[in-house]
Amino acid sequence: MMSNVDIVMGFDFGTKHIGVAIGQKLTYTAQPLTVLRSQSGVPNWKRIKDIYNTWKPIILVVGLPLKIDGNEQPITILAKIFAIQLKELFPVTVKMHDERFSTSEARLNYFEYYHYDSRSRPNIKINAIAAGVILKSWLHKS
Repeated sequence: MMSNVDIVMGFDFGTKHIGVAIGQKLTYTAQPLTVLRSQSGVPNWKRIKDIYNTWKPIILVVGLPLKIDGNEQPITILAKIFAIQLKELFPVTVKMHDERFSTSEARLNYFEYYHYDSRSRPNIKINAIAAGVILKSWLHKS
């Protein structure tokens, strides 16, 4: 069981879906948790608060969606706004972490792990796996 001093939470922000992952600093591990739907680009703040209150993480990590060349794109600004909103809502550190290629890596991990057999795949969405990839990358660089 993780103690709350070790728990970190990661987000793969999107205007339709937000992937959420949970991890811990002690072992540098992360796992997908859930995917939240956004309504017209507005996150489901009630669900985010519920998840936060359940896990009580000490750090929140939001993926920073940049273009391949490192420049910002329209979704970058929205992800930064999401991170600011998290800082205003919760009394913890909020970090942003470069998420380039996280969705590609999440797809690779998903299909590699489940051997392309759709019958054995759990109902975990790519966004949650991408949040886990972002969080694990941050853990290994922090």
